[in-house]
Amino acid sequence: MWVFLLMMSLLLCPVAASTARPDVKPGCQDKCGDVSVPYPFGIGEQSCAMNKPFFLNCTSGTDGQPELLIGTIRVHNISVLEGTVTVGIYAAFDCYNKTGNRTDKFSQHIRLGSGPFMFSDTRNVFTAIGCDTFAQVTNKDLTYGAACLSICTEYVNMSDGNPCSGSGCCKTSIPKGLKSLNISTFSYNNHTNVSDFNPCGFAFLVDRSSLKLSDWRLSRKPKYDKDAYTTDVVVEWVVKNETCEKANKTSAYACGTNANCTDSENQGYRCLCEKGFEGNPYLPDGCQDMDECKVGGKNACEEGTCENVIGDYKCRCPLGKYGDGKTGCKGVGIITIIAAVGASIFLVVICLLLYMICTKRIKEKNFQENGGKFLKNQRVRIFSEAELVKATNNYADDRKIGEGGFGSVYSGVLTDNTMVAVKKSKGVDKAQMNAEFQKEMSIVSQVNHKNVVKLLGLCLETKVPLLVYEFISNGTLSKHIHDKGSRILASWTNRLRVASEAALALDYLHSLADPPVIHGDVKSVNILLDNNHTTKVADFGASVLMSPGQTDILATKIQGTLGYLDPEYLMTGILTVQSDVYSFGVVLVELLTGEMPNSISKSGEKRNVIQHFISALENNHLFKILDFQTADEGDMDEIEAVAELAKGCLNSMGVNRPAMKEVSDELAKLKALHQKSLAHEKSEETDYLLGESSQSFCKNASPPMNQSHTVISLQMENYTNSI
Repeated sequence: MWVFLLMMSLLLCPVAASTARPDVKPGCQDKCGDVSVPYPFGIGEQSCAMNKPFFLNCTSGTDGQPELLIGTIRVHNISVLEGTVTVGIYAAFDCYNKTGNRTDKFSQHIRLGSGPFMFSDTRNVFTAIGCDTFAQVTNKDLTYGAACLSICTEYVNMSDGNPCSGSGCCKTSIPKGLKSLNISTFSYNNHTNVSDFNPCGFAFLVDRSSLKLSDWRLSRKPKYDKDAYTTDVVVEWVVKNETCEKANKTSAYACGTNANCTDSENQGYRCLCEKGFEGNPYLPDGCQDMDECKVGGKNACEEGTCENVIGDYKCRCPLGKYGDGKTGCKGVGIITIIAAVGASIFLVVICLLLYMICTKRIKEKNFQENGGKFLKNQRVRIFSEAELVKATNNYADDRKIGEGGFGSVYSGVLTDNTMVAVKKSKGVDKAQMNAEFQKEMSIVSQVNHKNVVKLLGLCLETKVPLLVYEFISNGTLSKHIHDKGSRILASWTNRLRVASEAALALDYLHSLADPPVIHGDVKSVNILLDNNHTTKVADFGASVLMSPGQTDILATKIQGTLGYLDPEYLMTGILTVQSDVYSFGVVLVELLTGEMPNSISKSGEKRNVIQHFISALENNHLFKILDFQTADEGDMDEIEAVAELAKGCLNSMGVNRPAMKEVSDELAKLKALHQKSLAHEKSEETDYLLGESSQSFCKNASPPMNQSHTVISLQMENYTNSI
């Protein structure tokens, strides 16, 4: 038995070897590192290449790994079918310091020589990056030249969708037949006006399909040696600079058996395998018969059984039918009748299976498009769509706990009984919603503070991802201010604590978050209270991240809620941290007065609550407009201090408002004093109760108190005074 198996394996080995289609001449190396080197190209021995221009150099790079070179240019890929070589070319650049002195410059000069190589005019595009950059490209003989200019006065986001029309980047095409390149960059103002975010300009030729503008941030600086920036450039080649008609008459005709000659759009010709054949058309027997019956794992016939023949295939019609199976057999066969009956029986099952498969693929597609491959490796929980549908009872109306511009928020219960809040988009514009999601996710994922609502995870299987937050059970601050049945804010103690904790969260966002965050929509609806009445700032749909050194952001559209919006932001469109300070001042007024901005007065007239509040404060009528009762003189002093703080926050000029840190510190100080005052009151009450108890004991005791009892009484008194 073992002898039989050994003989079979020996017999099968030559068969397997013969089916392999070599891409190189016999005895020649077919790879340099991970780059395949098909004939007419060759490495190692010059005889392995068709001629000298196609002989490439496989050498050891600076990192010790093999690299393939055409001249001095590194080769990344060779395609016989397309007639292209993809190479890596260093980008040209010039750099300047803040004073305008040039610190670095590199100009690129590439020569493809007189061989059959030329830069592809259809695949490549000349591109420049920068905000003060003039780039030009010429050929060696200066018979061709092109240039483009990129100007910008502020930072431009280099996204992959940037049209490169002259702001941040520019691009232009190159002509046919270009065999040399001279690329240089220049600057009109030496980047002095943009050096903070764009110290350097870059220029390069690049394959359109490989260009990712998101990799070319304006702040990018050049690297050197093996880390230097290169771009993929497509070089087209022909086997010889002559027509097929002329080449076919010479002994040096390059096309092998079963191969056709085709004239290139550029000068020269290339070879392609005939229809029904595949392989390397430049090798003598490189084009081998293609088994169409096995291509793609599908039957090549319209109907019947596929049979391969040299250079073609036949289709034999099934029993009971006749004709050519390639186009369709005639007649009705037994198999057709059986198939029709079977199709009818299983139609419902097939439809169900297709529906399940399509649904699964859509979810997988959404998962990948929404960054699932990257996010699943991050410290964030990924929820399935089914998990959240079950948790929210299919997003039932009675589970809806909030609604905004982005979408709706639903409460839910996970299988482990964890309460969550699921933020679901309205799905009006997928691109816009995805951008809003990415922005909110990037902000919330970097924030970690006890007074900021916590992101628990994401669901990426929907068209627009869902955000899953911790559930804050006691609802919004707005609800407790305006719902007179709520007793949480009945005391000044709780109102002061809520104000202090909200200010602490905003101070964290402005000063301690990395990078800093402007909330952009501070209002009582976006401040939540949990089971312990701890304050949680929520909803970062309108928030923005600030870059290092950035103090303001020019908004493309005004976001926020009227009444809470900073009037300076409304007029200029410039969003700053002081915009949050103004909005917080409105929240303080709402906490004190119990009235929403632009509310309706008792007489039915619409009035400006902010102006009404400031007028009452200036005319010493503050305590007439308070929304809660207080009889303690110390509380009144604290309330007046908070009112003055709110007035400072509401200054119409942002520069005159206090910083959020000052507001937070002041409220924390008032909160500490208030707690100390409460502790003192409790101490006095304890002393009073202890004193009454002592007098009662003295009246009821029959023997007189001795000295040791007196000492104990004094110790008790001293202890109670320290409470």
